[in-house]
Amino acid sequence: MGYKVAIAGATGNVGAEMLDILAERGFPADEVIALASRRSQGKEISFGDKTLKVQAMENFDFSSVDICLMSAGGSIAKEWAPKIAAKGCVVIDNSSAWRYDADVPLIVPEVNADDIVDFKKKNIIANPNCSTAQLVVALKPIHEKAGIKRLVVSTYQSVSGGGKEAMDELFNQTRAVFVNDPIEPQKFTKRIAFNVIPHIDEFMEDGYTKEEWKVLAETKKMLDPTIKVTCTAVRVPVFVGHSESVNMELENPLSPEEAQDLLREAPGILVVDKREDGGYVTPYECAGEDATYVSRIREDATVENGLNMWVVSDNLRKGAALNTVQIAEVLVNRGLIKPKAEAAA
Repeated sequence: MGYKVAIAGATGNVGAEMLDILAERGFPADEVIALASRRSQGKEISFGDKTLKVQAMENFDFSSVDICLMSAGGSIAKEWAPKIAAKGCVVIDNSSAWRYDADVPLIVPEVNADDIVDFKKKNIIANPNCSTAQLVVALKPIHEKAGIKRLVVSTYQSVSGGGKEAMDELFNQTRAVFVNDPIEPQKFTKRIAFNVIPHIDEFMEDGYTKEEWKVLAETKKMLDPTIKVTCTAVRVPVFVGHSESVNMELENPLSPEEAQDLLREAPGILVVDKREDGGYVTPYECAGEDATYVSRIREDATVENGLNMWVVSDNLRKGAALNTVQIAEVLVNRGLIKPKAEAAA
């Protein structure tokens, strides 16, 4: 007997990817329900070879649902996740609302799947920030082998991380450049077409942005609280795929060749690192793919035990929807939840 799964925020970029990935991976669901705001009620969206009619989340009864994959934004998650969890439905939330709660596990299955057992405290599991998810997948094998002491990360994040409106803005501004129309930034603080913006999310008192703080806090929570982390997050005119320049200072020596071998053996990673023209991965190639790609692995001779690498992944998949579905798979595969319908039978 399969599970009953609800997608909250099914009409958004990430919600649509969740539906695609559930179908692609053959998740054992007997029923999948698409939920969104009242204004999307009745809209039809595809799920595999089926068509689902969107239902309004505010009127929906979650008491028969086993798992809710939520990508509806932080304020909605803050309000609704506890209500849904109280109905005996496990919430896997993609927003930042629950990531820093000590009683809510923050999970990337390739990194800290064993921590998932703590979901029973609140019946909520948090999905990390898109840029952190791919980062910790690449860091995990290196930290286990050589210990990461200090981390300097610069992110180059695609506009899809800001939602459909952000993608539309890049498209419309790019077109406007070619037809000489005026450009008025709306979603972004400055023009995004043919430009980069060193500002994602709101500024904090220390001069960092909240996006940069997320990378710091989440890396420490999932990997190791003793790692020193600094980050600069930049929005770039790319539709899908986040890239990261990662500089590591390690506790113990690790050669680039040893790092390549470690990463090749690690789950969820593909190493493409030929020291020649085109011997690396860009966001264009990673779009639509599940893997976290690592390239440009090389020594940093300016510090003892220094290492650099380039990390790229599809932010809508591993950075969001894929990771959420993988968390649900861990719950199922480890027997941590059983279908309610099975208990009632």
